[in-house]
Amino acid sequence: MAIIIDLDVMLAKRKMKSAELAEAIGITPQNLSVLKSGRAKAVRFTTLDAICKYLDCQPGDILRFEVDID
Repeated sequence: MAIIIDLDVMLAKRKMKSAELAEAIGITPQNLSVLKSGRAKAVRFTTLDAICKYLDCQPGDILRFEVDID
């Protein structure tokens, strides 16, 4: 997939555990894991908004585009 999720990088920068973020934004740790691993097919803007507010970051800090070379 061309969209890369760098949520784990931002969590490391903030010295935060996934479980803490999941609880703070009101999603299950399993759903956050799916998002972090890049297996999610979609992300709600409300979820992205909550992540960015809690981590004090921009969407571009956790999402990036890379061209697929197949």
